[in-house]
Amino acid sequence: MATQEDVAHGSRYNAYMALILSTIAMIVCFMSWSNFAPLAAQVAKMFGLSVGQKTLLLATPVLLGSIMRIPVGILSDKYGGKKVYIILMIFILIPLFMITKVHTFGMLLFAALLVGMAGTSFAVGVSYASVWFPKEKQGFALGIVAMGNMGNAVAALTLPRISASKGFTNVYYFLMIITVIIMVLFAIFCKEMPTDKTKSVAGALSVAKESNTWYLSLFYFLTFGLFVSFTNLTPMFLGDIFGINAVTAGLYAALFAFLCTIVRPIGGSAADKFRPMSMLQWIFIIIAAFSLVIMFSFKSQPLFILGIVGTGLAAGWGNGVIFKMVPEVSKGNTGAVTGFVGAVGGLGGFFPPLVVGWIKGWTGSYQWGIALLVLTALVCWYMLRRRFIKGDVHIVK
Repeated sequence: MATQEDVAHGSRYNAYMALILSTIAMIVCFMSWSNFAPLAAQVAKMFGLSVGQKTLLLATPVLLGSIMRIPVGILSDKYGGKKVYIILMIFILIPLFMITKVHTFGMLLFAALLVGMAGTSFAVGVSYASVWFPKEKQGFALGIVAMGNMGNAVAALTLPRISASKGFTNVYYFLMIITVIIMVLFAIFCKEMPTDKTKSVAGALSVAKESNTWYLSLFYFLTFGLFVSFTNLTPMFLGDIFGINAVTAGLYAALFAFLCTIVRPIGGSAADKFRPMSMLQWIFIIIAAFSLVIMFSFKSQPLFILGIVGTGLAAGWGNGVIFKMVPEVSKGNTGAVTGFVGAVGGLGGFFPPLVVGWIKGWTGSYQWGIALLVLTALVCWYMLRRRFIKGDVHIVK
């Protein structure tokens, strides 16, 4: 196992192998985490689902994947990210296999809940990769590893095509095969991170007492929640409103997820050089502006796509900026802080599909659901400005 001295003096091979394979592993895990979104129309037809049931199915994996980021992040800090990552990938194989055998919506929902554990790969990846890089490079490094979010885009591009050509169940056999492959590669080529076995759960949970943990969680609720919920909702929006087929809608969802992901390391790198909170206030304003574009574009597909692209770029940049600050909140507890911030961010992806589905059923329109996104962005802007811009609080010195 690696020692603190190994990390401090740097094995370039260990560092970059950890970064590369953590990122690839997260891509594979996120493909499983978001598997229902690009297949939503087909699944709804197979199981006879209503709009409410469909949005519940999309949201369910996000729930467990969000809540469990806290204990999984703590376990990574205490026992090592390599061990936890391998165990996680073994567990994911169980619900993926279950999905190929279920015949009722209730059992499908249960399998969806379990496959949500794939979303905890974010906490493991950040905890594992962060220890190999010095402070001045962590914004960029964590931006790179968090590009594992691109698994959403890869799922949107590949899964509808596999389903159309090979059948629905083969989608899940494909996911199982690539999960096993990356698990074996991770086991062979990655070195375990340094850990502190004396660290207690109570000590790790002490990060909840840090007010900055909750401020970053609120901001990530908006930026990462927007990424997750819009990746899931875009195919439904395009299908229901504009009558676009599942494969084409998946391409648009992949575009959104790709843009949101690819700018993340750019945001993290920028946060290495400039004051992160100053950038975030403009990001929140841009998100609010493009959300207004979406809100009033349900009769114009080009305008809707413009709104999606704009929010994706802003949210992705914001994700990178926020995670530059995560290792600074509580030294030695990066996994725990990541767990909390990631959990709240994941819940930001859980609630919107449910709320949007409920509002659509009540009002017959998606617009009021988008209006809540505008309001959330403005609340985040106000809280950030009051505490970090006009106040004297600094997470990154």
